[in-house]
Amino acid sequence: MKSSEIIINVRDLNLYYGKKRSLKSISLNFYKNEITALIGSSGSGKSTLLRSINRMNDLVPDVTITGSCFYNGKDIYGPRVDTVDLRKEIGMVFQQPNPFPFSIYENVVYGLRLKGLRDKRMLNEIAEKSLRDVGIWDNVKDKLHKSALGLSGGEQQRICIARVLAVDSEIILLDEPTSALDPISSGKIENLLLELKKRYTLIIVTHNMQQASRISDRTAFFLDGKLIEYDRTKNIFMTPKKQETEDYVTGKFG
Repeated sequence: MKSSEIIINVRDLNLYYGKKRSLKSISLNFYKNEITALIGSSGSGKSTLLRSINRMNDLVPDVTITGSCFYNGKDIYGPRVDTVDLRKEIGMVFQQPNPFPFSIYENVVYGLRLKGLRDKRMLNEIAEKSLRDVGIWDNVKDKLHKSALGLSGGEQQRICIARVLAVDSEIILLDEPTSALDPISSGKIENLLLELKKRYTLIIVTHNMQQASRISDRTAFFLDGKLIEYDRTKNIFMTPKKQETEDYVTGKFG
């Protein structure tokens, strides 16, 4: 196996909501063109870490962050980092599909318009490519100018992923992207993520142990704000080193 390329390096990251310490000295690497699953019970810190990787926690009042998070060698918490640009390169897909209340087409090109792109031909090309990449072009090509809110939940989530792809993100953060979907739609999203990792790096928070074991290359287990164990997924599920990890993945708690 070729050596994996580190794309994100988290070093001794601590996060406080007021006086509550929600992340406790987290250090780990994320690797290019892999899917990394973050698992753990509610309140364990996994979603907080996810939102720290593109500085979404900056939007929360009374947050204090110490430590570093390097993306392609640059500390995203450095003083000269533009968070708007950062969030274009590190896009986010949320638990509930959240298309904007306008057309399918305008949802996909929204970020491009924010960047100032006005060329209609380029907008059309990028919209089509993004919708093809998420496997929904043939379903929506004849109704691009109809409301995205009229789509099914699974289709809406694909539109949200297409919106991230359109602005040429390198990393996609996914916070329980299938938890609001039915099993068939969830399966389609999982297959899509496996296809996307050929060109993107994906980090997914999930409560679904089967999902983590099916699609991720590496898995990180969190408990009470601490990173308990991080390894290749097969090792986490088959031969975990820590008792807490074994108890969680076998369903003894969580």
